[in-house]
Amino acid sequence: MSEYVLTLLVTAAVTYLLTPLVRRGGIAAGAMHEARDRDVHVVPIPLLGGLAIFGGLAAGLMVAGELTPLRTALVGNRTAAGLLLAGGVIVIVGAIDDRWGLSPISKLAGQAAAGAILVWSGAQLGWLPLPGNGTLILSSNQSTALTIFFVVATINAVNFIDGLDGLAAGIVCIAAIAFFAYYYRLTQVFTLPEQAGPALASAILAGACLGFLPHNFYPARIFMGDTGSMLLGLLLAYVPISSIASLGYADTLRTAVNRFPEILPLLLPAMILVIPYADLLLAVVRRTKAGLSPLAPDRKHLHHRLLDIGHSHRSSVLIMYLWATLFAGGVVALSIAKTPLSVLAVTTLAAMLALLMMSMPRLRWWKRGRRARTPVARPAPAVAAPAVPAPVAPILSAPPAAAPSRPAGPGPQHAGPRNPVAGPPPADPVRPPGVAARPG
Repeated sequence: MSEYVLTLLVTAAVTYLLTPLVRRGGIAAGAMHEARDRDVHVVPIPLLGGLAIFGGLAAGLMVAGELTPLRTALVGNRTAAGLLLAGGVIVIVGAIDDRWGLSPISKLAGQAAAGAILVWSGAQLGWLPLPGNGTLILSSNQSTALTIFFVVATINAVNFIDGLDGLAAGIVCIAAIAFFAYYYRLTQVFTLPEQAGPALASAILAGACLGFLPHNFYPARIFMGDTGSMLLGLLLAYVPISSIASLGYADTLRTAVNRFPEILPLLLPAMILVIPYADLLLAVVRRTKAGLSPLAPDRKHLHHRLLDIGHSHRSSVLIMYLWATLFAGGVVALSIAKTPLSVLAVTTLAAMLALLMMSMPRLRWWKRGRRARTPVARPAPAVAAPAVPAPVAPILSAPPAAAPSRPAGPGPQHAGPRNPVAGPPPADPVRPPGVAARPG
């Protein structure tokens, strides 16, 4: 365990120290992420954070090659060469996209090329476990196609969730820790030394995420960009692929794992990656129904929906961390825990209900009742002020005889028009009776 921890710490330290340098380089190169309508940041943020993650990956592989217990996972195979070459292709494609932009087809081609390099290194899905103690053996072409498809899907799934500060790095880190817990147990408890490679890759991936998160968590000072999100997706896909490839056939795994051995190799990555995969699937369905390209950007991802229902930036990220921890921890506990399945099921259900109430404010019934009991302060109705008659200017002189007629007032003395020729003028309504008019 100490060798894995040392490799993780070295990877994290190198990534952490390289990130400020990469940030300065991104600013100097003009690789800035301007704020768009679907983004949540308001100022330009430098990209290319994946370069620091790639540096951490190289440092971790270098240190692991010098440690005797881990050297066996890298000697006599193409593991290190495959990871560095495939990661280099992804970093080059991502850096070009972060700086100048690439079409979706060009990025897909680069992702497929990285998947082909992993196949060349020996990491490919040669068989798949089936329920009922069955095994599906794949041909060479089927294995290559399925491996590349899995790599491309995972890369884009991680890329899709990279929408909030620290979201992608945190979820991938949680997934990597869960993978490490599972594969390390296979190496130690069930004495499967061939699982040291997936365990080592998981430790390096977790270290790279931990080293980058302090710079990327809200408020982020640098974004990983497509350079980093695609690199994390590549490494995340490599872990389960290399595990299945190194095990040979399902009989070996069946003798090692105590629960559901036929489906665990598929259930484990599916449940650990359930959030990015669900976001990817929903985005493809949503955009296809709208007549758009599956890769067309929008603002309807899972993290955007959390923001729309009232969560803050930080709380939205933490809630998705908790969801990822629940799914990843649940499936790992399902494989190694000795507790009855009923207890595990009840505990998982209770955790899911608690997370639902945290994620959706409308489900918090206790707050609704509190709001209903709390009297709502309403503004007092405005009291109409008593009507004050407008002051009437005193008449200083009698109107001339030829003054034009004016409309009748409300009083009875103004029931008819004033006759300027015949008859005395009506009494002045302003002057009290018995008071003589002032001389003009």
